[in-house]
Amino acid sequence: MTIHAIGYANPVLPGFYPDPSITRAGDDFYMVCSSFEYFPAVPIFRSRNLVDWEQIGHVLDRDSQLDLRARRSSDGIYAPTLRYHDGTFYMITTDVYGIGNFYVTTQDPAGPWSDPILVPYGGIDPSLFFDDDGKVYVTAQQGADYDSHAIQYEIDIATGKALSEPVVIWRGDGGPWTEGPHLYKINGMYYIMSASGGTAKDHREIIGRSASPYGPFELYPHPILTHRGIEHPIQYLGHADLVDDMNGDWWAVFLGVRLVDSGYSVLGRETFLAPVTWNDEGWPMIDNNEGTVNLDMRVKRLPGTPERIKSGPMALFEGKDDFDEPKLRHGWTFLRNPAEGSWSLTEREGWLTLRGQSAGLNDVGQVAFVGRRQQHVRAEWRTLLEFGAIRDGEEAGICARRDEDAHYEIFLKQEDGRKMIGARLTVRGESKLAAEVPVHADSVYLKISSDVTGYSLSYSLDGLEWIRLGKGAAKPLSPEDFVNKMCFTGVLIGFYASGNGKPASGSASFDWFETRIGKEEEI
Repeated sequence: MTIHAIGYANPVLPGFYPDPSITRAGDDFYMVCSSFEYFPAVPIFRSRNLVDWEQIGHVLDRDSQLDLRARRSSDGIYAPTLRYHDGTFYMITTDVYGIGNFYVTTQDPAGPWSDPILVPYGGIDPSLFFDDDGKVYVTAQQGADYDSHAIQYEIDIATGKALSEPVVIWRGDGGPWTEGPHLYKINGMYYIMSASGGTAKDHREIIGRSASPYGPFELYPHPILTHRGIEHPIQYLGHADLVDDMNGDWWAVFLGVRLVDSGYSVLGRETFLAPVTWNDEGWPMIDNNEGTVNLDMRVKRLPGTPERIKSGPMALFEGKDDFDEPKLRHGWTFLRNPAEGSWSLTEREGWLTLRGQSAGLNDVGQVAFVGRRQQHVRAEWRTLLEFGAIRDGEEAGICARRDEDAHYEIFLKQEDGRKMIGARLTVRGESKLAAEVPVHADSVYLKISSDVTGYSLSYSLDGLEWIRLGKGAAKPLSPEDFVNKMCFTGVLIGFYASGNGKPASGSASFDWFETRIGKEEEI
């Protein structure tokens, strides 16, 4: 009998979806990713076949769970771990510079989830492991750089209270940044798996095993996942999690980056999927510089019986959002916890309304911003903005945002009682006005286009004839172009409004948001 291979496309979660963690409940798979300064936090996805992922919500969606109002970009929520045990889902993570390590629980992964239960030890990247004897362990990263290692201790899962002192169980392979540790029990052996080398060109996934959950762990002498030694369109592979399916097959989800020729990516770290094979010595293998993790994958089978395997993931957004539903679609996210009254879908039916706060895009605070992850290098985003009765200094528009130090926007603003359309480029913390033109209109069409080299910022008064006001290079919006503080996020495209130093008097209304993928436009 001929077995026909099944194809699927990587990444399975395109755009800024790093540090994936996965679990299975029956025939359903669930996955979460890091979200850093964005709120609601920790997007959660569901799939039946590991390829087509549908976002079903966010784990942390209430102020009582998470307060990001003072968090700088690339702080906030790091590396969650998702686990399912005995009818309950658990998500454990770190609120960096906040409440530290904690977990939340639910019986319904679509939510609501509980308020945080704190755990006492560990730096970042905590993971939960439920052993056969009923014991529950927290395994977490501790230390920095070459001193980075994994600690472990037992907890009371009902309260988070430690039942044992933390013990160092894993120091990795001698490289820096031993992170994202996960403990598993497979065929009677305990495996500890972690990233090493830092989340860039030397990134890799390593593994050890032992007859005891506390080790000592025998280190497998080679990475089980890395592309650090080969030229390949996918780089930075690591920070993986394992899951088995209903057929007894094993899989890994992990982060990777699709670098352009100049060695950067505005999309940031994305989520990839690959099959796991077990060698004769009982070690799991994914891709140690073999190049088997590709953009186009072929496997013998996938779990479930899907009607089809799409050429692109369900989590990909394309088309038009008319804001005609009572809630924002799950793909939208705010910059930190939004201020009360700063946004609405009901103030003007069929429109998304933002009321500018005193903070702007260069500030750390409650900025009136709501956006979606950029998921393709070549794309175009359009909207219709109405911004009527406002005071001098107020502005609103559409923005390509990496963080406070890097963003491009095209906007409508009032100065000296006159309306102006402007294009602004912020690179490495310095903002420059690319162009500004007067208009006699309260309603304008705005557009951002991108390709491999950069972004263009355009406007139209009729939606047909477009005038480009500015253009900016792509690399300054990439995580690789940070100056003083490492950047862990990719670009989001979204709406914003600001009073530039004081709360705005008027509201900015956006009628729709349209994404067109693969548009060819000279930047």
